[in-house]
Parts: sequence; C-alpha cells; structure tokens
Amino acid sequence: MTPTGRVPLGRTGLSVTELGLGLAPLGGLYTDVSEQDARDAVETGWDLGVRFFDTAPLYGFGRSETRAGAALAGRTEFVLSTKAGRVITSVPDGGGQDFWAGVDPAVAPVFDFSAAGIRRSFEDSLERLGVDRIDVLHLHDPDDHLDQAVRDAYPEMVKLKEEGLVAALGAGANSGAVLTHLIERCDLDVVLLAGRYTLLDRTGEPLLALAAERGVAVIAGGVFNSGLLADPKPGARFDYAQADGELLNRAIALRDLCEAHGVPLRAAAIQYAQRHPAITSVLVGVRSADEVRDAVAMAAHPVPAELWAALA
Repeated sequence: MTPTGRVPLGRTGLSVTELGLGLAPLGGLYTDVSEQDARDAVETGWDLGVRFFDTAPLYGFGRSETRAGAALAGRTEFVLSTKAGRVITSVPDGGGQDFWAGVDPAVAPVFDFSAAGIRRSFEDSLERLGVDRIDVLHLHDPDDHLDQAVRDAYPEMVKLKEEGLVAALGAGANSGAVLTHLIERCDLDVVLLAGRYTLLDRTGEPLLALAAERGVAVIAGGVFNSGLLADPKPGARFDYAQADGELLNRAIALRDLCEAHGVPLRAAAIQYAQRHPAITSVLVGVRSADEVRDAVAMAAHPVPAELWAALA
C-alpha cells in the first residue's frame, strides 16, 4: 500500500490518497482533544502527503468540522467528505453526549432525512468548514430511516450536486445491508463502509461485490473496529462497546500471528481492507500527530505474502 499515492475515486473525477484521515476523534470521541492537538493531527497528515479527510456534523456535534476547516484553510488539491442526515440543534435541557467528551452541552444531533433537513445540514456544514462546496457528501447512518432517505434525502442531494455544490454523492453506514439497499435504489457515486470489512468482520463482502458490479467506489472505515484491532487488551472496544472475551481472544490470536511474521497488527488491519479490489481508500481515525504518523507508517509497512495467506 502506498498511503500517499493518489487513486481515482471511482467515476467521480476526484482522486484520493489510498490512506485518508477520519476526523471523528477530533470531535472528542471518548476523550477530549485540544484545539492544538486537532490542528497538529491534520497538519501532520498534510505534511506526510495525506490528501483525503473525512468528517461529519455528528463528530463532536460540529466540532470536528470546525477544526477540520480551520486546519485545511488556504490549502488546495485535497478531497474533503462530510455527511448529512443529522442536524445540530439547540436543546434547552442539555444534549445527550453519548461517546463525546468536551462537546457543547447546549446542542445535540437530531436525525433529519427530510429534504429541508438535508439542505440545512449541508449549509451548516459549509459554514463550519469555511468552504463553499463539498467534494463528497454522504447520507449518514440512515439505517432506521431508509424509506425517507431514498424518497426525500437523496433527491435533495441530487439537487445540491446539480447546483455545483457537491461533486460526488455517497452514503456512510456501519452496515453492508443498509448500503446495499441504497445502492439498489439511488445512483450513488461512492459508499463508506465502516467496520464491516476487517480482520474480525467480513460481513460487508456482498456489498463490496455489488459496488464493484455497479461501479460505485468504496471507502473502508473502522478498520480497527473501534480500537480492538489497534491494541487488543482487556477493555478494548469493538464497535463502540467493550469487546467480549471471544472477540478479545480472536484479536489477540491475530496479533500473535502478525507478530510472528514481523508485522504489527495495525499494519495488517489497515492493509487488509486496501487489498480488496473494490476498496479505493482506507480511513483511519486519528486524534494526534503521533497517531497520524503511526497510521502512515503502518499503511506502508511491508507485509509478506505468507501472512496474507495465513490470514485468508
């Protein structure tokens, strides 16, 4: 894998680096991140040649977008993706913070896949990012709103593209079935599959086959499955919750197998996804300059064919 090599993002006319930075952690995922650490993460990625950045209104209830926009201001020739389907709304009694630390307690994300909601979400994102257009706009986690996403949200996204405000239309979800449903009903350019094509979970394989058949580019996210494949130890998370004993043991066995071949588990986790012919780019979530440097190093780490054979 050449982490900073540029590749075409399907039929979009955009080109992305094979490694992209997922900026959810910059919003304070699990633990708070300072303004300086957030800026250092993005700037380090830039200095190392990464030119693909992904964010969303949900991430830190707008904080990730604001920080991404500030760090990328004045730069050119990169690809920026964000998402729509949640509107950040003032709440009188304090927002439910869930996984987010350091967020404004007076706001909370609210699902809204109406045409007006998509438009408002998009316009709010433009303001936070400090840009006048978006490269890739994804429907975000429409799992429980699929009918409305197809009927109302997607047509509004098409209008945004026709107005020249968006270059490519996509959808992002933690479910291959959800993305399959959308590809079959909407003319998407790209999908972001999170956590469903990894060393621990390959349930996204049918979606990858369909995307390849339809000419839809695929971005792989969540390749560490919320951290278990980055550092398997008691208390590590799998899909946002503490991993059970069986999953932990599987991850430890994978780590031991990788290390027997002289390869860190993180390197195999990143490159495993990139090896699939349907996957264009892999997003790795980062919260610091050190994590960015590690992600770039792991994406480029040599992996012998014998390890891939053993993992298969």
